[in-house]
Amino acid sequence: MSEITYVRGDATVPSVKGVKLIAHVCNDLGGWGKGFVLALSRRWPEPEAAYRAWHRDRAHNDFGLGATQFVQVEKYVWVANLIGQRGMRTGSKGVPVRYEAIDTGLAHVATKAAELDASVHMPRIGCGLAGGDWSRVEPLIVRQLVERGVAVTVYDHGE
Repeated sequence: MSEITYVRGDATVPSVKGVKLIAHVCNDLGGWGKGFVLALSRRWPEPEAAYRAWHRDRAHNDFGLGATQFVQVEKYVWVANLIGQRGMRTGSKGVPVRYEAIDTGLAHVATKAAELDASVHMPRIGCGLAGGDWSRVEPLIVRQLVERGVAVTVYDHGE
């Protein structure tokens, strides 16, 4: 069985052949403007526009924790907007990350990756602004993606 590949770099620029699916965590409030989404928006306008429309029309769709939206941004590149955090701030109920929602969303990502025969690329999802703990997120990725034969690369930005 393969494992997660860790690299330094930008998850919006996966340097592998074939179809690539870039997964990231979004909040359930319709907010898009801090963290990894800024890197996505610098490269492609479609993921933000699709997420905002999905949120705006939430009374008539599946928008909510655990839901995942797939947006094609190039011929061989897709972005997965995964709703994995409740709100945007740490408060009385703790950090915004919701591990169960990430787990559910990753199951959707695995299905789509298999459909597209795609590798999956991501930052350390749920561990930036969402306040999650990588030691809790990593096993979800292994169970939902790696154990199903999906190649996963996790990107650490910076030096």
